[in-house]
Amino acid sequence: MIRVVVADDHPIVRSGIVGLLSSADDIEVVGEASDGTEAVALATQLSPDVVLMDLRMPGLGGAEATAQLVAARPDVRVLILTTYESDENILTAIEAGASGYLLKAAPQEEILAGLRSVARGEVALAPSIAALLVNRMREPAKVTLSDRETQVLALVAAGNSNRKIAAALFVSEATVKTHLIHVFEKLDVKDRTRAVTKAMELGLLPRTT
Repeated sequence: MIRVVVADDHPIVRSGIVGLLSSADDIEVVGEASDGTEAVALATQLSPDVVLMDLRMPGLGGAEATAQLVAARPDVRVLILTTYESDENILTAIEAGASGYLLKAAPQEEILAGLRSVARGEVALAPSIAALLVNRMREPAKVTLSDRETQVLALVAAGNSNRKIAAALFVSEATVKTHLIHVFEKLDVKDRTRAVTKAMELGLLPRTT
């Protein structure tokens, strides 16, 4: 039997969720909470297998409650059930330690299947959420250079040697070389010319005319 605590600040919605879960022979609702603080307290007291957590609740929200609960009781799994599907909400919840993220508009069987998956120690994501996360992972990581690395590379682009760059910035040549090594690593290049070219392509340096 999967023991569940349901946390949602809307009584009618919470009642509907409890009714859905109670219709399953292998699920038992052992507690109901109307906010994050109550959810953490109930889960700590009752030791359910899963907390079905709304994301936005008054006071302590779902993501914050998830973080507290996972830290205090890592054996209790959290499944977010919400109407929100923005990047920020999803990432915040998952980073907080949620084992799944489903939408309230999902078919009842999808919600029940997701709950069972999370109870087994698996991850449950709504198809649209999974697609969003995959697309986000495919986005190339943004390259950033420190102010000093940008200064060094700009001087390289101007045709200066390491010695001249060191003199201009009042640092040692060894320090200049270290900065360039970091720049090469960040830009995934092996020489000064390619570093300058790629930095211009990425908008990290102004293009020369």
